[in-house]
Amino acid sequence: MFDLTPLYRSTVGFDRLGQLLDELNSFEAPTYPPYNIERLEENEYRITMAVAGFAPDELNLEIKDNTLTVSGRKSEKVNGQGQFLHQGIAARSFERRFQLADYVEVEGADMENGLLHIKLRREIPESMKPRTIPIGKTQGQGPKTIEGKRAA
Repeated sequence: MFDLTPLYRSTVGFDRLGQLLDELNSFEAPTYPPYNIERLEENEYRITMAVAGFAPDELNLEIKDNTLTVSGRKSEKVNGQGQFLHQGIAARSFERRFQLADYVEVEGADMENGLLHIKLRREIPESMKPRTIPIGKTQGQGPKTIEGKRAA
């Protein structure tokens, strides 16, 4: 456990950082279902989760406070095909959380061949993007001088 009191005394707006560090300290990495995180372009990402055996209506995606939660709940339908002698395809419920950086938005989700693809895009507001400031000349003023000498 980290004591972040000195950080809070000298900064403003970093309380979310402290909350994230506290969550990471108590974090146990779940292993099911397996997933990939890909960077497709500079500001475009994709999370791919292996959700074989789940129908789209058994999956739920929710965003709250920069946290994307993906959960799956198997319906209680009876298979009707007999009794399993071996069941290697997981049919258990799951919940997986992803912390999203600021300005990352979920664009959509697709499901294909047992894989859930979640498209993400970082949209930085214009006010946050770097910009260059042109340096203009002021009209009517000659070179600046200091004590009668021209400044370099």
